[in-house]
Parts: sequence; structure tokens; C-alpha cells
Amino acid sequence: MNLGRRAGTALVRTGTPFPRALFGASAPPVKSMQKLLLIAVAGGLGALSRYGLAGLVQRWSGTTFPWGTATVNVVGCFFFGLLWVVIEERFALSPQTRAIVLTGFMGAFTTFSTYMFETQQLLEDSQYWAALGNLGYQNGVGLVAVVLGLTLGKLI
Repeated sequence: MNLGRRAGTALVRTGTPFPRALFGASAPPVKSMQKLLLIAVAGGLGALSRYGLAGLVQRWSGTTFPWGTATVNVVGCFFFGLLWVVIEERFALSPQTRAIVLTGFMGAFTTFSTYMFETQQLLEDSQYWAALGNLGYQNGVGLVAVVLGLTLGKLI
């Protein structure tokens, strides 16, 4: 798989509209506003799923370690990989369906899964330094950004 098909770019390619992919050629094409609405609804469901699962796991663990967030991130990575193969390779569903499921639901459930998927794509394409750079940059700079944001927030 080449980088042109990474999660960040593949989710917005054009092709068969969402209802046609699921219901055949007789389904009307998805208009841009419909697609945005479906992504928003899927995003809402993803956010609620994240909230529910993270809270349940955190309460169950009984510790202060963020097991809820860690679980959501790992589960999200697993399902992102599974859904990518199902949507892209097994059933060849439309780019609109891909956007609704991966950007909408999974994007709200966890962006960590996209980050890991894109890093895996770099590794698959033998771009080892880019993969390492992606890991280092997003983790290192992300942590610094959080600290700076917290510091600025306390100064305001």
C-alpha cells in the first residue's frame, strides 16, 4: 500500500456515493451536506462510545493510571486496522463510507488510531526514519505543546 492511500488522504477520495455502496445503483447520490451530516452523526456516536468505554474501564480499574484512555486508544487502533481492510479491500466500499466510518466514528473515538495507522504505513513503505520521526515528533512535540498550553492557561 503506498502513502497515497494513507488514512489522511484516502478518506476523502471520490467514488461511489455512500448509499449506492450500501444499497446499489438505485440509491440517490450523497450530496456534500448529507455527507457532512453523516460524518457528524458518526462522530457523535464515536465520541459517546469513547466516553462510555473510557469511563467504564477507568471505574473498573480502580486506579489513577489512565487505563480508560489507554484502552480506547488500543481498541481504536485494532478497529481502525480491521475497518480499513474491510472497507478498502474486502468489500471495496465507497470513499464516502470510508469517510463516515473512519473520519466520523473512528476520528471521534480516537485519533491515536490514525496516528498509528499512518506510522505503520510509513514502516510498510520502508520509510523507517520517517516513521521514527513521526513517533518522536507527535509524542515529543505533543507533550511540549500540552505543557505550553497548560502554562499559558495558568498565566491568563
